[in-house]
Amino acid sequence: MSFTQRTSSLQAYHTLLYRAPLHPEFFRIEAREKGTHADFEFESWLFSGGHAFRFEYDEISVTEVVTDEPKGLPERGLLTTLPCAGEKDHEAEIADRITYVTSIQTETLSDHLYLGTYREMLEHGRMCQGLLKVWDTGGHPNLSLVEHQRYADEVHLQGYHLRSDCQMVLRTQSIFQIGCNGTSNAEEETEESAS
Repeated sequence: MSFTQRTSSLQAYHTLLYRAPLHPEFFRIEAREKGTHADFEFESWLFSGGHAFRFEYDEISVTEVVTDEPKGLPERGLLTTLPCAGEKDHEAEIADRITYVTSIQTETLSDHLYLGTYREMLEHGRMCQGLLKVWDTGGHPNLSLVEHQRYADEVHLQGYHLRSDCQMVLRTQSIFQIGCNGTSNAEEETEESAS
């Protein structure tokens, strides 16, 4: 594969942030998982090469989408679009109720390193309680994995997408937290009771 083909495959990936839920018809969903907490609910969707994650609190929905096909997605409710190539961090406050923080990293690896990373992530995906999808496109295998950790007022989400056509590893780490400016509801309640 030429350098130009690898670069264009890598450049296709974007992280999109919506202040709205998205309909499942926009994705070829391979696996899904729902979770609830006293104050919030969330849902993960996994598809070949990408994921969508919806976090809902107090009737406000925030949805993260990582995909190599952003052109077919709606513009309504779209807050930001971030190209995934390289390394970047992004933070947003949604309706003064939810803080969203994400870190995105991509690497293009040699054959040997790609296959080693694939085996490591496959083992991790089988051991964790996340959503895992493996597929073949005629070359090396591909893998998508999404997992989360739920806390009292936030959810941490990790996404891993390995693409053999460009030997790319894309890692996303996102936090969806109730409250803004680093203060959770519990901290706000403590501050109010101290006054």
